[in-house]
Amino acid sequence: MTELLNDLETPRLDPIDVTGFADLVGYRLLRWSETEAQVELALTERHMNRSGVMHGGVLTTLIDTASGYSGCYCPTPGRVRRAMTLQLSCQFIAPGFDGRTLIADARKTGGGRSVFFSSCTVCDEAGKLVGQGEGVFKYRRGSEGPEGEPL
Repeated sequence: MTELLNDLETPRLDPIDVTGFADLVGYRLLRWSETEAQVELALTERHMNRSGVMHGGVLTTLIDTASGYSGCYCPTPGRVRRAMTLQLSCQFIAPGFDGRTLIADARKTGGGRSVFFSSCTVCDEAGKLVGQGEGVFKYRRGSEGPEGEPL
């Protein structure tokens, strides 16, 4: 299972956060709170395109993942909040290279009961901005409230 840290830095384990795609790509959730999420990825050769730089899908995945998490925190044990991406924009600012670590910092910026908005920046371990994006997400039925739904 992936260890998740909420805003109080208390370890939290949830089966929802262990997915085949997360394992495939290799990202992990570092911090998670009511309106923020931070996702980390150590870039390896498998993340590079044929030009030797990070594939654009990797940046898009980090922005989508961190942004979605930023609106889906559920403090109630045994319950979750889920959402789906309605719209996602990505700006590719600098290349990512093998051996670097990327950190995606996302913040929920607004929304209502069924839809929320998020903004995300992705920097390398030296703080260099690699990309940024914004997303619109729709809560799945039963996930609209902060109490979420049963696992």
